[in-house]
Amino acid sequence: MNQDSQFSGEADRGDTRPILIVPYMWIGDFVRNHTVVRVLNERWPNRPVDLLTTSLCAPLVDYMPGVREAIVWDLPRGRLAVGRQLGLAKLLRDRNYGTALVLPRTWKAAIAPALAGIPERVGFVGEFRFGLLNRWRWGEKKLPRFIDKNAALAQPDGAPLPPEWPVPQLRVQAEDIVRWRQANGLSAGAAVALAPGSVGASKRWTYYPEAARLLAERGLEVWVVGGPGEKGVAQEIVAAGGARVRDLTGNDLRNGVLAMAAAGVAISNDSGLMHIAAALGTPTMGIFGPTSPYLWAPLNGLAATVVQDKSVLSCQPCQSTICKMNDHRCMRDIAASEVVEIAQRVLGEVETRAST
Repeated sequence: MNQDSQFSGEADRGDTRPILIVPYMWIGDFVRNHTVVRVLNERWPNRPVDLLTTSLCAPLVDYMPGVREAIVWDLPRGRLAVGRQLGLAKLLRDRNYGTALVLPRTWKAAIAPALAGIPERVGFVGEFRFGLLNRWRWGEKKLPRFIDKNAALAQPDGAPLPPEWPVPQLRVQAEDIVRWRQANGLSAGAAVALAPGSVGASKRWTYYPEAARLLAERGLEVWVVGGPGEKGVAQEIVAAGGARVRDLTGNDLRNGVLAMAAAGVAISNDSGLMHIAAALGTPTMGIFGPTSPYLWAPLNGLAATVVQDKSVLSCQPCQSTICKMNDHRCMRDIAASEVVEIAQRVLGEVETRAST
């Protein structure tokens, strides 16, 4: 966003009350929230910004510039949990927030800010939230992308969308990467990080084991990154790739952040780790099948957007979590050799830039 933005001079410089963002809690969406933080930092430079977060996403806040603090509070998805809502409301009330941006359209997301008596509670109309929010926004369905819907709430009501949003940023210190490599017994050389997981089976490219083998045969180190749910596929990838392939999956999201920061290139499905890698500035290859890169690719841009181009599929993009047509051809027709060739080209470009 241009430094001479539409927000300059708009802020009340005397207002220093903190702002709370109630975000979506999926990892990729949480990373995208940093765009909202940056818009608020520009609009109200004297007002601290906090993020409500789950325990899962909390480590990301440590790497987000412009965020004062993470408010870690886990709420169950399937029930109201009145006691937990009341406890969160008390915590928020004690922090004297002046504004809350409630990004999800659910009524549950707006309960605690309302009970806390936060004076300005901003969100889109939805799910019978009358009384819970007091700064209504309309026209959500006319906004083309997920990031447009969220970041628009950080703008003045009725302001036009900017030509570009500020991109999410995650920053990791170089010494932290060195310590992480040493702790995991990893060399200092360039490595390719593979992120085979995703929410929804249809978004998972299934040729990671073959890709790992081809990368290892070309002398590259390969790291498999993900959560505990990816442990099984990580073992398959290690078995196919051999000694140059390491399983770095685990329970701590911080480990995934550091792995993506240390990698020379990341290859990922449309997943949270793709957004993490891109926000870190790691050259990232996103493999897309049922989802649209226009709607769901990181704002940061990708080193390569990999989609199948062998045939026109009438069902693509379907945005479905399970393939119901064409036997998953949107992903199955992306060959491992194609992905590996692109990865080597990207690594070559990185090495060229580093040497100049």
